Amino acid sequence: MTRIEWVENGESRSALWRSESGWPAPKKVVIADDTMAADTAYRLALDGTALLWRGDFQNARQLVQALARRIDQKPARAKRARAGTTPPTLTEQFHRHRLAQLQRARTLAMLLIPFDADYTIPLRRAPDVRQACNEAYGAATEPFVVSLRELLGLIGAHEWRSKGVPIAALDDRIHPWYGVFSPVRGEYVELVAQAPLPQKTDLAFDIGAGTGVLSAVLARRGLRRVVATDMDARALGCARENIARLGLDEQVEIVEADLFPQGQADLVVCNPPWLPGKPSSAIEYAIYDPDSRMLRGFLNGLKAHLAPGGEGWLILSDFAEHLGLRTREQLSGWIAAAGLEVAGRHDVRPTHAKAQDADDPLHAARAQEVTSLWRLRAI
Repeated sequence: MTRIEWVENGESRSALWRSESGWPAPKKVVIADDTMAADTAYRLALDGTALLWRGDFQNARQLVQALARRIDQKPARAKRARAGTTPPTLTEQFHRHRLAQLQRARTLAMLLIPFDADYTIPLRRAPDVRQACNEAYGAATEPFVVSLRELLGLIGAHEWRSKGVPIAALDDRIHPWYGVFSPVRGEYVELVAQAPLPQKTDLAFDIGAGTGVLSAVLARRGLRRVVATDMDARALGCARENIARLGLDEQVEIVEADLFPQGQADLVVCNPPWLPGKPSSAIEYAIYDPDSRMLRGFLNGLKAHLAPGGEGWLILSDFAEHLGLRTREQLSGWIAAAGLEVAGRHDVRPTHAKAQDADDPLHAARAQEVTSLWRLRAI
């Protein structure tokens, strides 16, 4: 496993390096504490120098916020400097936005927190994060170092897992695990809850189950059996736990599979990542679909896994189309090439906060976004 190395009090030291985002261990590390000014920390972080924190934990949190403010001031200055130039296209805006997000994340990840082997943090006023770490990492093994930004995400994920996400269609809650995409955008869940079922629907497949929310909705709609698939170990565990908590484990079976399980079903549901692109971290695999692999794999394999008279439900946003990352003609061509036809489509406009935020750099695309449930049948 990767280790991080540094010099402290004249001695060479090392520890295990953890990064769920896949960041490599930083090459340059300096010791930092409460006496370090935010401007100094910012310059070091921009230069790629990591700051291993030895001060008060709550002061480290404040320093991350100070770094974020300095990063977020730069786009505003750059925007003023570009005034009068030709406005970028939405596609250019998207790629600039992604690059800025990546650079922001990398800079903020330069503030590091040490851990003892039992998941305790040897810093003043440090919280007890042992349960959150066990949920995310499994059993503790040895001391390690992790970025404070990742740790804060881990703490937030633990809180989401504890309290759950309310799902109106279930009149209950879904509890997402760390690294499993949370169903906070409820419009796509409502589409699955309200679309008319095929005339005969005894068995359904849920492709890429994630938290298991769509399997639960289908089971609550009265389907006798749902087989849900995923390849990610955390997603499989998360879905099984949610299905059991909802009392649906006699109806829903969770299996590890790349897209389809064996056999045919009356209904095959898939909510693939909505944007073609390369994920920059594990959690982004729920957002970005490299080369539209999952979308095209679902379409190309659907016909063979549909029972006679069955339907495939593709839940997909057209956000990628407004960003110029995919065209409607491409999607229609993939559907036709797979031997499928569109039997109907149900649309809904998103209601999340970013759709209403005029200051969001991608607002022009978000304002036009529509989420659709495509009802597909074999020709």
